[in-house]
Amino acid sequence: MNHETKYNDEITAILSENYKTVIEQIGEDPNREGLLKTPERVAKAIQFLTKGYDENPEEILKQAIFHEDYSEMVIVKDIEVYSLCEHHMLPFFGKAHIAYIPDGKIVGLSKIPRVVDAFSRRLQVQERLTLEIRDAIQKTLQPKGVAVVIECAHMCMQMRGVQKQNSVTTSSAFTGLFLNNDSTRKEFINLIQAKLH
Repeated sequence: MNHETKYNDEITAILSENYKTVIEQIGEDPNREGLLKTPERVAKAIQFLTKGYDENPEEILKQAIFHEDYSEMVIVKDIEVYSLCEHHMLPFFGKAHIAYIPDGKIVGLSKIPRVVDAFSRRLQVQERLTLEIRDAIQKTLQPKGVAVVIECAHMCMQMRGVQKQNSVTTSSAFTGLFLNNDSTRKEFINLIQAKLH
């Protein structure tokens, strides 16, 4: 979605009323000048932040599959991740690093970040997000292996609870050669840690 995002008017109206109630219940005045349009803004924001429910990651990949003999590792790293934790609906964000080893099929590189967005723009936990990305790529491309590493900071830890501001959570998931071959997995880890650009 871009700046011309179309929102469902009925859902926006229902959510706006709910957010107005939330504002009242925390002791604020929803009729105060600065808050007059806040319920509608938040209603639209939450629709944007959860737009992944309307997207099919496997179909995104299928739009740009090409048959090629290339069989070396393909890595897309430093993909920005923005999601909402399903426990507190607070943001978690960071980077995803994704690789696959083709077996006769490659995918347009822009589709991999779009798959990350489709899964992350939902209520999530980082562990499931990691597995969902891995499994969608494995199922759709059927490569010799998939590797996914995600590193995120979680606002539910930094703003509330333990309030550890500098903590980062890393999750990983592998299939095929990345799972069964130590040298392949090490090559991937070394490449995502290297500053090649």
